[in-house]
Amino acid sequence: MSRIGRAPITVPAGVEVKVTGNHVFVKGPKGTLEMDHHPDMIVKVDGGVITVERPSDDKEHRSLHGLTRSLIANMVHGVHEEFSKTLEVNGVGYRAQKQGKQLIMNLGYSHQVVVDEIPGITIDVPAPNKVIIHGPDKQKVGQFAAEVREKRPPEPYKGKGIKYDYEVIRRKEGKAGKKA
Repeated sequence: MSRIGRAPITVPAGVEVKVTGNHVFVKGPKGTLEMDHHPDMIVKVDGGVITVERPSDDKEHRSLHGLTRSLIANMVHGVHEEFSKTLEVNGVGYRAQKQGKQLIMNLGYSHQVVVDEIPGITIDVPAPNKVIIHGPDKQKVGQFAAEVREKRPPEPYKGKGIKYDYEVIRRKEGKAGKKA
């Protein structure tokens, strides 16, 4: 039995979950999310606990079991607390600022890079070299953070660029470092 799939999901106070057929609707203080899960998976809500069951031990059902449970657990967590990704902007003259619903970044190009907020995602810029992206949908937050990072990925020689706060850049020696 899937260890992840059989773990029950506890629904925190203030979060409302509705399951109709293979459609799951989750509403909480940070927003609302909905998803269609695989029709073979059985999702039950009793009280403040959600359980996911599978009809058989087929390979497909085993893999869908843990996936479905994880997706629903992420929805419940997202509408209750939100997910966030922190990006750091490193480099001389590299900085970010927020104007209205736009993230404006100076990244060493001849022009400023402008990224618009998308629905369901909020951008915060607490410092000129720090960008925080948060929202209830884990997949949207991660995808949007990856798209912002893609504007200037970190390079291995000086470490300039946009990186995640937990990311470690493997540094290389320049061509002058090989003399021996």
